[in-house]
Amino acid sequence: MVRQRAVYYDFDPASSSFKSSDTTLNKVWDLCKYTIEGTSFAGIYVDGDRERIPYEADAYINQLSHYQVDREYSLARLTIAYLMDHPTWPTEWQLHMAMMVYEDYMYTGNTRLILRYYDELKKKCLVDLAGPDRLISSQSPQVNGTFMASLGFEDTTMRLQDIVDWPPAQKDTDWPLAKTQGERDGYDMVPVNTVVNAFYFRNLEILEIFARVLGKSEEAEQFHDRVVQVRFAINSNLFDTLRGVYVDGAGSHHASLHSNMMPLAFGLVPAEHIASVVNFIKKRGLACSVYGAQYLLEGLYQADEDQYALNIMRNTSDRGWWHMTQLGSTMTLEAWDLKYKPNADWNHAWGTAPANIIARYMWGIRPETPGFETVRIEPRMSDLTTSIIEVPTSRGTVKASFARHQNGKTYVISIPANTKGLFVVSENVESISVDNQKVSPPKISLTSGVHKIDVNF
Repeated sequence: MVRQRAVYYDFDPASSSFKSSDTTLNKVWDLCKYTIEGTSFAGIYVDGDRERIPYEADAYINQLSHYQVDREYSLARLTIAYLMDHPTWPTEWQLHMAMMVYEDYMYTGNTRLILRYYDELKKKCLVDLAGPDRLISSQSPQVNGTFMASLGFEDTTMRLQDIVDWPPAQKDTDWPLAKTQGERDGYDMVPVNTVVNAFYFRNLEILEIFARVLGKSEEAEQFHDRVVQVRFAINSNLFDTLRGVYVDGAGSHHASLHSNMMPLAFGLVPAEHIASVVNFIKKRGLACSVYGAQYLLEGLYQADEDQYALNIMRNTSDRGWWHMTQLGSTMTLEAWDLKYKPNADWNHAWGTAPANIIARYMWGIRPETPGFETVRIEPRMSDLTTSIIEVPTSRGTVKASFARHQNGKTYVISIPANTKGLFVVSENVESISVDNQKVSPPKISLTSGVHKIDVNF
């Protein structure tokens, strides 16, 4: 007789919920939520049943989605501790560690990880690989055994490799892929890589914040200067002004989805170029993996392309989350389909982007200040007619409902005790009232308790 035992990390399914007028979107959210519950058995974030070890980028998306569906932060912290001692080979994966620590800080308000890992994170920021142009390259001569040891690698013969997305092109694998270019959209893997440097820019921003938190004002100013310099270098060296798009790297003439969606997601695109970059991104479609979709969706919402982003999350092609449910899976796949990655497993939490995008960007519920002292609520409901959501925070649950009517929209928002709310209206409106009292948009302060917000067009 064969017996099977199910093992779970503590998970409270009642701590979060989501429903909307779109049944496909509801199924996608349910799929992603259960993936977080079902893949937590190891006590740290692991890469599905096939690998069962943590990888930094995978863990970051897992962390973001976990925070939206359960009030639990220890799992992410244990994973951070593990990965600091057991790093993996992709260049960009090193650059996810500061991002993980930053999310822990914003969601909990706890500075312990910043204090503990600040010096190591300065190394994982890869600032030592910067060249005269201020941009970094994994092929720098500085990448030697001593440098690898400083990143935490026991095997100092290992070297960083830029990944961009996975799987790579068919020519680089033994797999007969449905898309011969894999999930990299034909990316030109030149030494000074646009995707890598976009992550580098974001790390510099985060380390400036960490330095200020720790009272290291001189180092904070140094990081601030680098932020300015790297922003200028990326937009000067990696942007094609004639086409209005970012190329894949220094000396490359190829532009991909990835080399444009990453600068968009990290706020690198100057206002005058957002339209051309977004137009290019929309022409490329969903030419990235389930991992890349995280940054594609973030960039689109930040560029006010919420309708297009919503359409991606609920699309019913074979490159979408709905397709995973039709295959019979109860968890997100490692890839859109086995034809896009023949050895993909059926329980990979790096595919749960909609769980955190729906809460953080569609509903816009995010910590405005560390530890949710102030919670930001900036909904972008696109063509949905109704929606309800419950998002757990370190101070209690944010509950919200939305309904569209003939003359506008009505929201009912419940702010937890000992928490301030900041409701942000991101569209042109005729008037707004809170609890039947007219207020001035776009930013509206809310106190703890339940509030009815009427937005009239």
